[in-house]
Amino acid sequence: MISKLTIDQVYETARLEEVIGDFVQLKKSGSNFKGLSPFTDERSPSFMVSPVKQIWKDFSSGKGGNVVAFLMEHEHFTYPEAIKYLAKKYNIEVEETERTDAQKEEANERESMYLVSEYAQNYFSEILWKSELGKAIGLSYFKERGFSDETINKFHLGYCLDQWDGFTRAALEKGYLIRYLEKTGLTIVKPDTSNPQNSKKFDRFKARVMFPIHSMSGRVLGFGGRILTNEKKAAKYLNSPESDIYHKSKVLYGIYYAKQAIAKEDNCYLVEGYTDVIQMHQRGIENVVASSGTALTSEQIRLINRLTKNITVLFDGDAAGLRASLRGIDLILEQGMNVKVCTFPEGEDPDSFSKNNTLEDVLDYLNNNSKDFIQFKANLLAEAAADDPIQRADTVRDIVNSIAKIPDAIKREIYIQECAHIMKVSEGVLFSTLAQIGKKNQKEVSKAVSKKQKAFDVVKNNEPTEKVDVQYELERKIIEMLLLYGTDEEEFEDLVLKENEEGELILEPESLKIKVYEKIYLDLQEDEIELANVKFRNIYQKLIEALNENKDFTVNTFMAGLDQDMISEISSILMEEEKYVLHDWTRKDIYPKDKKTVIAQLVSETILTLRCFLIKKRMFELQKNTENSSVDNREALEEVMNYLQLNNLLNKKLNRVLS
Repeated sequence: MISKLTIDQVYETARLEEVIGDFVQLKKSGSNFKGLSPFTDERSPSFMVSPVKQIWKDFSSGKGGNVVAFLMEHEHFTYPEAIKYLAKKYNIEVEETERTDAQKEEANERESMYLVSEYAQNYFSEILWKSELGKAIGLSYFKERGFSDETINKFHLGYCLDQWDGFTRAALEKGYLIRYLEKTGLTIVKPDTSNPQNSKKFDRFKARVMFPIHSMSGRVLGFGGRILTNEKKAAKYLNSPESDIYHKSKVLYGIYYAKQAIAKEDNCYLVEGYTDVIQMHQRGIENVVASSGTALTSEQIRLINRLTKNITVLFDGDAAGLRASLRGIDLILEQGMNVKVCTFPEGEDPDSFSKNNTLEDVLDYLNNNSKDFIQFKANLLAEAAADDPIQRADTVRDIVNSIAKIPDAIKREIYIQECAHIMKVSEGVLFSTLAQIGKKNQKEVSKAVSKKQKAFDVVKNNEPTEKVDVQYELERKIIEMLLLYGTDEEEFEDLVLKENEEGELILEPESLKIKVYEKIYLDLQEDEIELANVKFRNIYQKLIEALNENKDFTVNTFMAGLDQDMISEISSILMEEEKYVLHDWTRKDIYPKDKKTVIAQLVSETILTLRCFLIKKRMFELQKNTENSSVDNREALEEVMNYLQLNNLLNKKLNRVLS
């Protein structure tokens, strides 16, 4: 268990915008920040972060919460893992009790797999540095590649001994369960059907140097292992198999070390291999990631898209590799990103070129040789087509197909003009081809849509329109006011019910200066009003208690002690109006009124409106009971008349005209 002192210190120290900024590229938007949703595939920002409130809201997925909730949603951390991650980031010492063996076994599947992976990373590193074979084989290999001690330690590189089960035996002795070793792919189990106890266990990465693969937050997801022997049957590189924590199509090697540099430089270099990333990083170019030898996927591109709109793809001179890369470029274009391509001289790759040149020389080469994708693709395909008219026509069509994938119309037009110039084809023909491709794509989309509903048809909806739940909205507004303005002291004009000389009920105003939460609490207590919504009622009770007990009340510290459902609900309430910031009304000369200038009025009107609603509700119940009853209803009718008089008075105060 992590001590409350540590948790409180984490919440007080952690800055939401800094933590989320490690995963999402945020841009200032008034007093808030906005960015692309890390949970959905979108091109227009709908993700809002409030530094003042220390909460976030993703309007595309509906998710929201505080800094811990973000890490739990985005990185699938458990609560303790999220606290530990933040403590590490802000150099806070974690006070906790030692886990017992029973607690280890009770840990959920994913957490257990992460623990096993973390142990494996430490084990392989220790073998590399402390064992004779590790130093002689593994460390020597990394040194030959030109990696410094600092770099080897930073990337947690390691070595797995040339033993059938050296790692597996060590892990089992430490108390890690074989099922998690097998699930992470670190151990291969060959069952013995006649006697399960005699099942054979092998280390997957036997005799390989190890490259741990980290998530964006630094968790160990899996491993890549390179063999150093000349076994013809063995693959040169071997990756961890797919598991509950490792999905290679959603992971980029080096993203943990590159994320801040990518956001800062507003560009990401994309390479193929582990050593390319490490060598460039060591040379001083840190905004570099690799697709780990797999074909580039949309999920990997979206990881980069959260940090920057610009990708520069780096290749060696291998023609086969270049052609395969074109498919990846089309995927990047579909995401609305800007793509450049840089090829190295023949015989060179990002690893060797970075190793053999100074930082200045490497940067100069990248700046001078990075071509826009259209120039690269046109030149590459034009060379292949040579003087063959049919191949030239296919090449032009191929390039236009790529251009058609770009969402931005202005960019498409500029690229068409450039393609016409390079391929010596008229712009008119290219625009015509582009239009044909667009129509074809639209037709395919329309077919898919028409299966669900006919496009542009006006369909009569016989279903009743969903009514607004007035009481729900009013109770939600009360929670919002308590969260935002609970500790503010305001001048309220209170209404006291009195009888005048004629015996009529009247409301007399009285000025009262108290805190917002006190005003709300006293008014609801006076009328014996209890919030109907269970979630709001629970939040209300905790809020009143916290506001009453803590002079230095903040939403951030208040949420620290709540469960994730409450945190999510509170975030939704507080960030509801922030979505209108996304529309940037001020650019349209529309200036919404600042609520802070009318807090007292807002509180009074909300409470009065809730009272009116509940009075009308009670009147309706009384009338219904009198209609269905044969007994004397004079008392009930008299009560209805009193409620009606009170309702009229309250609506008069609210300046409402009643029919």
